[in-house]
Amino acid sequence: MAQAADYMRLLEDGPESPAAVAARTAAEADRGAFPKAVCDALAKAGLMGLISSTEAGGMGQGPRAAVAVVERLARECGSSAMVACMHYAAVQVIEKYGSMPVRREVAAGKHLCTLAFSEAGSRSQFWAPTSTAKAVSGGVQLDAKKSWVTSATHATLYVWSSKPQAAEGMSTIWLVPRGATGVKASGDFNGLGLRGNDSRPMAAEKAVIPASSRLAEDGAGLGVMLEVVLPIFNLMTSAVAVGLMEGAIGRAIAHISGVKFEHTQSTLADLPTIRAYAARMRILADMARALLMDTVAAIEGGRPDTMLRVLECKAAAGEAALQVMDHAMRICGGAAFRGDVAVDRYFRDSRAASVMAPTTDHLYDFIGKALCGLPVF
Repeated sequence: MAQAADYMRLLEDGPESPAAVAARTAAEADRGAFPKAVCDALAKAGLMGLISSTEAGGMGQGPRAAVAVVERLARECGSSAMVACMHYAAVQVIEKYGSMPVRREVAAGKHLCTLAFSEAGSRSQFWAPTSTAKAVSGGVQLDAKKSWVTSATHATLYVWSSKPQAAEGMSTIWLVPRGATGVKASGDFNGLGLRGNDSRPMAAEKAVIPASSRLAEDGAGLGVMLEVVLPIFNLMTSAVAVGLMEGAIGRAIAHISGVKFEHTQSTLADLPTIRAYAARMRILADMARALLMDTVAAIEGGRPDTMLRVLECKAAAGEAALQVMDHAMRICGGAAFRGDVAVDRYFRDSRAASVMAPTTDHLYDFIGKALCGLPVF
């Protein structure tokens, strides 16, 4: 099994490492280009198979490694980090329920995977799909209107939700390949932030896939979402937020330490008010990171407070990122609005976490239910 030093070395070492490529292509991704070069670098380094089992040919790492990789990418490029986040979330499901041939292909870096859960009919309540699946000649017919799918036109495997085919329950999970007849993406993504993540609506219109494409039992989708997807997804979206904070803090500190008032030869960092905002940024990021890593420890140790931590970490990191970015824009002043120091990109990218399902407001409700002894889901 690879050690932390091994996968971080693969992530960071050399001008063609994934982190270096993400840094080099971040501005292009912010203009809307999909970070394919980053995905290629991840595949070449073996990091697409980071959490795939060693049995399948992967690195056999757990959520701690996924958090480290996603956070490091987010320091350079939020779009690249979000693409990796969705890939690992989908891989977690494929590893548990997919066939060994598919798992081997994923571990070998032959697939870019993603989740296709959010729907126009249920919006951010991804756990309640309105799309359908029914038995037909040749397999199962899917009909759906997915509202947002990251890597929509670049992913090769979609972990897809629908209403149950026949069983009781809220949902069923399928593995849908790119190119399946009747499955298509539409429109372009020109969002406020994360512009390079190719997040688009997708539809299935009388799309027929083999019955063997089902992941887990019919009707068991809610359990898959809450027990398999939610923990790693919340961890990694928290890691994206922490990485964005680190990137913004680094650029903001470099700016205030380097820009001088010519008439006094003092820097912005010589102003106590500026330093106070920088201190607030550092404290907020450290608090979010501490909760994130405690959540990782809770998952690894099977602690009784694991689900509470899983819910808390995404809400806390998302809210902290909003505050950090506001401070970064404030202390960098006009240069931030011109884009000279690139904190505007981090500011925009960080806005996604609070509205990405489960939204921060949903998480507050779930946490409140847990505190009051009510059923969370």
